[in-house]
Parts: sequence; structure tokens; C-alpha cells
Amino acid sequence: MPLSSSTLTLVVLLLLSMASRARPCTGQEKSSLVRFITGLSWDGDLAKSSWRNNNGTAADCCSWEGITCSGGGGVVTEVSLPGRGLRGPISPALGDLTGLRRLNLSHNSLSRELPLEQLLKSSSPSGLVAIDVSFDRLEGELRELPSSNSTWLLQVLNISSNQFTGEFPSATWQAMDDLVVLNASNNSFHGRMPTSFCISSSLSFAVLGLCYNQFSGRILASLGICSELRVLRAGHNRFSGALPDELFNASSLEHLSLPNNGLYGKLGAAHIANLRNLAHLDLGGNGLDGKIPDSIGELRRLEVFRLDHNNMSGELPPALSNCTNLMTVDLKNNYFSRELTRIEFSALTNLKTLDLLFNGFTGTIPKSIFSCSNLSALRLADNKLHEQISPGIVNLKSLVFLSLAFNNFTNITNTLHVLKDCKNLTILLTNSNYKGEAMPEDEAIEGFQNLRILSLARFSLSGKIPLWLSKLKNLNVLFLQNN
Repeated sequence: MPLSSSTLTLVVLLLLSMASRARPCTGQEKSSLVRFITGLSWDGDLAKSSWRNNNGTAADCCSWEGITCSGGGGVVTEVSLPGRGLRGPISPALGDLTGLRRLNLSHNSLSRELPLEQLLKSSSPSGLVAIDVSFDRLEGELRELPSSNSTWLLQVLNISSNQFTGEFPSATWQAMDDLVVLNASNNSFHGRMPTSFCISSSLSFAVLGLCYNQFSGRILASLGICSELRVLRAGHNRFSGALPDELFNASSLEHLSLPNNGLYGKLGAAHIANLRNLAHLDLGGNGLDGKIPDSIGELRRLEVFRLDHNNMSGELPPALSNCTNLMTVDLKNNYFSRELTRIEFSALTNLKTLDLLFNGFTGTIPKSIFSCSNLSALRLADNKLHEQISPGIVNLKSLVFLSLAFNNFTNITNTLHVLKDCKNLTILLTNSNYKGEAMPEDEAIEGFQNLRILSLARFSLSGKIPLWLSKLKNLNVLFLQNN
């Protein structure tokens, strides 16, 4: 029901009354912010319209750009200045903002050390709960914080993509009982993973990011008692040893990413089924061996499955077909063998990328693959597949990238006639066992109108270079060597 004019007038007067009672920030809060910004330089005209006026610094810092105060004004609760071109050190003066709860200075060019202890020294009973200084240029070591201070209620700390060095302090995390998210990726930390996670830290600890550092030693078995751990990213380090069985007790895990380390051993068939919430599993670039266990089929939520560049072997388990949410399967550079026909690919309707490069698969391309209507990238190169390419491949309407190189397929003319009807194909690598065959000159092959890269190299093909190649209007790269 629309408001009457008298009611509307009353609402306006009430709002004006509330606004008039809003308190400006205190002199101490304003002074702390001025000291912070005075120590920095920046690109462009950061906050000139709100932080400064013709008489110098604007009176009420609660109205400054990037500053949020509590409901009634007066107390600064958030400083958020991401991507503003800030350069220079972070002033410890921010620690004098006694009501500060959230600090976001990410995607700038802030330098020198992170004054973590000073930022957390707030005398407020609430204290800082979130710090984000990711994608800056901070450096040096993280100093240990006294574990006796019980007022540190930090829940989120993102220091990723900086230049921090040294060992990761353990006692620091013992002082943070409420920590939920810690992201220290893309730095130069070294040494062992801190042992205090999930032992003295919060029972709500959910996200740990340590990738792209120089951590070494073993993956902590104690992570298995992190009942709320959902994301573990620790790839591109120097971790070694077998995956601890205890890790698979972290049944809340949704994302487990440990690529490019020195891990070895087998995927425990009795344990991996515990991770029923897992959507992303990346263990590529390690030294894992053995077979993929049948229990992989228990991971019904799995969307990304990467085991590339390991020493895995054997036949792919038919149970993989049960993972109907799969979008990416990357098993390249292993020793898998036997035929692919036992996998019911038609059940994998969400599959977009299938990479089986450099293995020992035999037989033919299974017809069930042609039911994967969302498949955009298929790489079967460097296997032992044979016979001719089935016309059913044209059912892959989304196919953009296809590599069949170094197999035992035959009949180059048939192959090109079939593939020309894959209308979205832009990259075609077909090097195979076409030795001694003549280069087809059939004009009907002109259907490749979207091709950008075409490789017909190393076939020992004979004859003339056909005219239809010159009619591929979008072709950027053509390989014909070794013919």
C-alpha cells in the first residue's frame, strides 16, 4: 500500500534526525589514518575528493573513500583500499584504530615488512578479524607472535603473492584460535609445514593455501583432524614422502591440490573413498605409482581429476564412470594401458577436457566418447590406438582441440573427410601411421573453415600440396615437415 504524504514526511524527518546524530570519527582515528596515508605514495588522485578538501584533510574520516565506520559513526571498522596504486610501507599506525575489524590493502605495491603484531594490538574486545595484503610487494620474514595474547581473534589472513621469506612461524598460529582461512601462496617460504594447524588453531579452520613456495618435508598427518578443512592447496613445493593415511580422514575436503612436489606411493584404495565431498583432486607432477583404485567411483562430486606426470599404471577402473560430475580428466604422462572401452564415457555428460597423452592405451577410440557433447579438448596422442577414425566423432559439437598424433590410425583421406564436419575445430594434430599414403586433393575437405593450427607432419605422405590448404582462411600454423 503506498505511503500517505504525512507518513512519508515523517519517515524523511526520522532519517534526517538519525543522520544528524551520526558522530564523526574521533581525533585519534583521524590521526591514525593520516599517518598511514602520509607514509605512502600512490598513482592517480586517490581519494582527493573525500580524504582532502581545500583546507587540508577533510573533517570526518568516516566519509573518506574506502573507510567504513560503525552504525552510528565515529569508530572506524574497515579500511578497504584494494588496487589503488599504493606504494610504500604499511604504517603501524593502523593498529591504533581500536575498532578496526577488516583491512584490505591487496593489489597494490606496498613494500617492506608486514607489521602484523602492531596491526593486531587493538585494545578492542573485538579486534581485527580479516587482513588481506595479497598481491603486494611485502618482504622479509614473518615474526613470531606471542602465544599468550588471547585477544587476537583473526579469522582470515591472506598474504599471498608477496615476497616473504624464511620459515613459517608456528607459535604465531597458536595465538589465533579463531583462524578459518590462511593463504600464504606465491611467496618464498621454506622449511617444514607448521605443526600447529588443527591442533591449537580453530576447530573451524577451513582453508590452507601454501602453493608456490619452497616448503619441504612431509605433508602433516595432523591435517586429518581438521574436521572443517575444505581447501588444501600446497602444490609447487618440495614436499616428499607418501600421502599420510590420516589426511583422508578430513572428510569435509572439497579441494585437494598437491601438484609438482616429490610425493610417492599409492592412492590408498581403503582411504580415498572417505573424501566424498571432494570436487577437485590434483596430484599431478609427483612420483605416485600403482593403479587408480576402484573406490575412486565413490567420489560422486568430483569435477577435476588430475594425476598427470606420475608413474601410475594399469587399466582405468570402470568405476570412474560413476563420477558423473567430472569436467576435467588429466592422466597424461603415465603408464596406463589396455583398452578404454571399459569406461562408459556416455555417463560423463559434463566432461569438457580429456587428456590421455603419453600412455600405452590400445584398441580403438571408444564410441561412448562421442556422447560427450560438452567435450571441447580431446588429446589421445602418443598411445597405441589403431584403425580408422569413426564418423561418430562429429557428434562432439563442442570440440575445439583434437590431438591424435603418434598412434596407429590409418587412411588419411578418410580421417580428413570425417573431421572436416567438426565445425568448431580450431586445432588439429593428426600425425599418425599414414606412411606411404598420398596427400588427399579432394576439394570436399575444404570444410575446415575454423582451423587455426593444422599438423600433418611426419607421415611420409607423398604427392602435391593440395589446393584446399590454401583455402583455409583462418589458418595460422601449418606443419608439413617430414613428408
